[in-house]
Amino acid sequence: MFEYCADPASLAGFKWLSCYLTTGKHMGLYWAVGTVLLLLAITAPAALLFGFGGAAAARSHFRPLSWFGKGYIAIVRGVPDIAFFLFFVIALDQGFEWIRHQIKCPDWDQPIRQGNDFIVCAAAKLPLSSSPQVYHEIYGFFLAVLTFALVFGAFAANVLYGAMRAVPHAQIETAEAYGMSHRQAFWRIMVPQMWVYALPGLSNLWMVLIKATPLLFLLGVEDIVYWARELGGMKTPQFTDYPHADWRVWYFLALLVFYLAFTHVSEIVLARISRRLSHGQATLAGEKQRKGPRGRGKAAA
Repeated sequence: MFEYCADPASLAGFKWLSCYLTTGKHMGLYWAVGTVLLLLAITAPAALLFGFGGAAAARSHFRPLSWFGKGYIAIVRGVPDIAFFLFFVIALDQGFEWIRHQIKCPDWDQPIRQGNDFIVCAAAKLPLSSSPQVYHEIYGFFLAVLTFALVFGAFAANVLYGAMRAVPHAQIETAEAYGMSHRQAFWRIMVPQMWVYALPGLSNLWMVLIKATPLLFLLGVEDIVYWARELGGMKTPQFTDYPHADWRVWYFLALLVFYLAFTHVSEIVLARISRRLSHGQATLAGEKQRKGPRGRGKAAA
């Protein structure tokens, strides 16, 4: 990156470090940090959407829909994350290719399943073998987002289902007695209030999601843990212009600082959201906010 990096053997001190930290592989590490942040930014609302849909389905009066919602919550929560990530991504990828195969290659006369092999026509591959590398990376990232959203959506559904049940049913009955339909009472009475009860569980789920990002390597995405291990390992002059001893402890220490700082900022933001949602609510936090100014006034008097 810098002009003085042309001859690494002649560098020392800060110049050597600045050149070392701006190599192509380190750029891969920095790109991986952005990938993790982008994954969280997309997965969190997607998982919340899956969770809301699962919770709404679980409490539906239509039995098949209720069974589907409760089954989604129970099955995904009951399967270990690693096993789900290893199995589901392969099944999802093959499912997409099977659909494309049926559309693009209707004249195919060979079995798709041949022993342990899954063989479709070249036009059905996702992405195509002739596609640029960036398309392969985008497709892998898409599968990662969808898998994370489905897994954590089941946990979010369980939290939201409990939050919906925590809203006093008498309020729903009162709203319907005043002429609201069941749908109107759900969206205008239950949904605005359930977030107060759901936020503690969703906050914990957000923290777990942050800590689960190293599972990206199971989906073929080069995450920050992968790069920390690769860059921190011992490098000899035969393999690199920047040889060094085993520095993995320093790289993983940097990851520790990154995750701790990220979770600390998350705690601050979530605490502010909690105070905002609790304002005017008939909860302990809401009562504390309501009595706070009065209590301070009495203390001043």
